[in-house]
Amino acid sequence: MIEFEHQVRVRYAEADRMGYVYYGNYAVYFEVARVEMLRSLGLPYKLLEDKGIILPVSDFSVQYKKPAFYDDLLTIKTTIRKKPSVRIVFDYETFNEKGELLNTASVTLVFVSKATGKPVNPTDEFNIVFTPYFQN
Repeated sequence: MIEFEHQVRVRYAEADRMGYVYYGNYAVYFEVARVEMLRSLGLPYKLLEDKGIILPVSDFSVQYKKPAFYDDLLTIKTTIRKKPSVRIVFDYETFNEKGELLNTASVTLVFVSKATGKPVNPTDEFNIVFTPYFQN
């Protein structure tokens, strides 16, 4: 299992008239956390794209528990629980500065060849990085 935390400050434009973070913005927060997690592992998205691999979302779900507000500093905890194959699943938990759980989410991405549009296995770089975390 791999865990990573990334912080995001809620900007004014991301809140609705109720003062709550607009629900659709969480998908952006999760993407930022996911990209930074992979970058921290030495696997920036650009590396994949340069190798002709794209990662479209095939599934996204979120369960909201409490709202976040303008200027809150959010911590997005990102977890990968299973070694990637053709798919990679990211689980998320969002916490406010008080440590309160605001939501949980899951996003599944598929490794796809940009040239063919067909699913493919992760690159060798992915396998090298992920293997130590998922040895049983």
